[in-house]
Parts: sequence; C-alpha cells; structure tokens
Amino acid sequence: MEAIDVGWLSILPPIIAIALALITKEVISSLIVGILSGTLIYAFNTGGGIVKAMDVTFSLMAQKLGDNAPIILFLAFLGALVAVITMAGGSRAYGDWAGNKIKTKKGAQLGTFVLGGLIFIDDYFNCLTIGTVMRPVVDKHKISRAKLAYIIDATAAPVCIIAPISSWAASVISAMEGLEVNGVPLNGMETFMATIPYNLYAILTLIMVTVLCVTPIEFGGMAKFEKMAREGKEIANADTEEDELSKVKISSKGKVYDLIIPIFALIVFAILSMLYVGGYFEGGMTLAEGFGNTDAGRALALAGFGALIVAFLLFVPRKLISFKEFMEGIGIGVKTMVGAFIILTLAWTISGVCRELLNTGGFVGGLVANSQMPAAFIPASVFLVAGGLAFAMGTSWGTFLLLIPIVTTISAAVAPQLVIATLAATLAGAVFGDHCSPISDTTILSSTGAGCHHIDHVSSQIPYALVVAGCCLVGYIVAGFTASLWMTLGSSILLLGVTLFIFNKWDKAKQK
Repeated sequence: MEAIDVGWLSILPPIIAIALALITKEVISSLIVGILSGTLIYAFNTGGGIVKAMDVTFSLMAQKLGDNAPIILFLAFLGALVAVITMAGGSRAYGDWAGNKIKTKKGAQLGTFVLGGLIFIDDYFNCLTIGTVMRPVVDKHKISRAKLAYIIDATAAPVCIIAPISSWAASVISAMEGLEVNGVPLNGMETFMATIPYNLYAILTLIMVTVLCVTPIEFGGMAKFEKMAREGKEIANADTEEDELSKVKISSKGKVYDLIIPIFALIVFAILSMLYVGGYFEGGMTLAEGFGNTDAGRALALAGFGALIVAFLLFVPRKLISFKEFMEGIGIGVKTMVGAFIILTLAWTISGVCRELLNTGGFVGGLVANSQMPAAFIPASVFLVAGGLAFAMGTSWGTFLLLIPIVTTISAAVAPQLVIATLAATLAGAVFGDHCSPISDTTILSSTGAGCHHIDHVSSQIPYALVVAGCCLVGYIVAGFTASLWMTLGSSILLLGVTLFIFNKWDKAKQK
C-alpha cells in the first residue's frame, strides 16, 4: 500500500476520532470510526469500495500489531509482574511503609514526581511502573487519579526527551545524524545535547508539575476531580489491576524489598537489554551509539521477562506464593492489560492510516515548507505545527521523525542561527501535541497506570498543557528575534509563573 495525496481529507480521520472521543467519552468506538473513515477515503481514491476499505483496515491493523508485538509483550510481562508482586504482598508492604513515611499530600505528589524523574529510560516503562507503585499512596492522601495520571504523563515524556540516555534520545539522535547545515554534517548526539536547554515544553512542564505538587494551585477540570477525591466521591477506572487483584489472596508476609527488588531488576535489565539489542557488547561503538542503535520494544520485552524471573526466584522459594499461584498471577496480570492492548492497537492503526495511507504528515509538512513566514517566527511556527501534527496522529515520535529533516532544511536555508532552537521547538511541539491527544499511546498508558478513566485524564490535562504551551510559544518568538538562550528561557519561565499566579487567583475567586 502506497500513500496517496488527498489534501485536506488527510487530516479528517484523526479529527473525527478526537472529536468523537471528547463528545462520547468512549475511546474504542471513536478510534474505530476514525480508522474506517481513513480507509474509506483511501479505498474510494484508489478505485475500490467498502470491501477494499475493510481489507485495508484489517491488513494495516495486523501489520501494526506485528510491528509493535515487542511492546505488547512488554506490557503483558509488566502486567504479570505487577500482579505477582501484589499477590506476594510487596505492594501492600510498600504502601504501608510509604503511608508511614509520607505524611502529607504534598509529600505524596512530590514522591510520585521524583520517582518518575528517576525512571528516564522509557516513557512506557515510566507510565505503568509509577502508577502501579504510587496508587495506594495517593489514594490514602485523597489525591485524585486524574492528578496522578497528570503527574505521570507530565513527567514521563518531558524527562525522556531531555535525558541523553533514553529510548527517545536514541530516536532523535538517529534522525539528526548526518543532516547538513551549510554543508556541515550534524553530529546527532551533540545536536541533541544542544537542543535540551531550548526544549521549553519539557522544561516548563517539569517546573509546572513541581509547582502543582508543592502548592494548592488547581484549575480547569483537575479542580473538579481533586474536589471529588477530597470528598471521597471519585470513581476509579473499573478496568484496573486493583479491582482484578482484589479477587485474589494477598500474602501477609511480603516486605518492601519484594517490590523494590523486582522493579530495580526491571530498570537494570532495561538498560542492559537496550545496550545488548543495540550491539554495544559486540564492541566497536560508544555507549551513546549503543543506545542509539537499540530497539526499545525488544529491549523492554527482554527486561520484563528477566524481572519476572527475578520475582519468581524471590517469591516462590520463600513461599510467599505457591508455584500455582504465581502462574495464576501471570494470567491475571496479562488480563488487566487487555484494555490497553486494544486501545494501543487502534491508536497505532489510525497513526498508520495517517502516515502510510493518507500522508497526513507530508501534507502538513508541505504547508510548512511552502509558507513564506518571516525567519524570526520559524521556531514558534514549527512548535505549533509539530503540536498540531502530534495531536492529530497521536504520536510524538512519528511527528519529530517526520519534521526534523524538513525543519532542518528550512532553518538552515533561511536562518542558520536558529537551527538548534527550531529543532528544539520540533521536539517540544511533538511532546505537547502528544500530551493533548486522546489517541496518544503514552496518554493511554498514563491513565492505565493511574487507574484513571482515559477521557478524565485527557480533559483534565489539556488545560495544564495549554498553559505551558502558551508560555513556550512566547519563548520561541523571543528566541526567533534574539537567538539568546537566556532571554528565551527567562521570558518563558517568568510568563509561566505569572500565568499560574493569575489562574490561582481566578480559581479562588470563582470558588468564593
């Protein structure tokens, strides 16, 4: 199947899926309708009909499921690991310990944020692990699941996109490697490192999460969910591990290290597996090149299986759970991930419809390339385009991989001094759009890990993301006119502080 040029029709499927998801608050049917609208457009424009559209739909879905099978395996292993840890009493022991050590709501929120910052290897791993570990703690302090999902989501991608050793960095570095500015090839790692201080969305989001953790500032839909949580009226997602595992016997002999050791093993195995899959242990490459050559899905699947083996050796010989119970726990854990499997498969499929059938990215990229904007507005414009494209396609990776070559060529020809700021704006916009998109896999996994209804997470997160994005937009305009890092960072951070102060005052006045 080859992509076709259908103009504005190429952005119709994601718009339909997103609009239906926000209206109906039901993700699966919305994604299905969006996918079918895209395959019908493709079929009717290539001489086919409804039968061809159905054939293309299921062929593409099977292809995407096959391409992403390692991620599905990792999620299955992670669900199984969470289940057996819970059955062995590790989660209960950690919850009791954290409940005794963390005395305040502020401490619980900061604890979630710090733990998220420590798991910077991969956002999938981050989203599911942090949610599982911190759910009992935030529940005790009456923090809403929507707030937990926001802290997870707003920590995972921003940390990964500015961490030199992560699956995200590896992808970005590979896309930058070999591109030329004035005839000089870019070094992927050096260029990526240079973009970090200009990645305003990642930096400002981390600042905003910190502020929201240590202050009572709340606005938008999040204020409603926090009020419900304080009053004990919040309804958690019924399709989470917590409800499934409430049906099984949980050991009373579990210790805190029964949670820590398997999670630590998962982190260590993830790092080693990424290097192994990347060919680092074969020699002849640097550590950065090892991470740059890796396949994150394969590496995480290996890590998940290794951590499950560690859990087996830790739990069964000590008789925390029997061999039979361990195997039953694996089945229960995999079952808890079925909802995520379905939504992710549909999200990957609609992304494939946009990229591989209708060339949505090429259409949007062409608009950027053909526009005659003043050079000073290039970073801000690229930020908006990347955000819109990531929102429509539900993928930050697909967005920056598509736009990096285009924006490098444009900025190198028009304003070489803005190449780094423009590349950073591409990465920042991709993460922003991904945060706001209901069909984004990381958004889905954040709500899954937090045990939060998906649309509740999306609707409560968007106002926060828009506040940060508005400050970033101003920052990138400043960058375009001044080409100064300190002016860019200073203006955007100052604007964020003023905006949060105003929103806090407005919300208090509204409550009164």
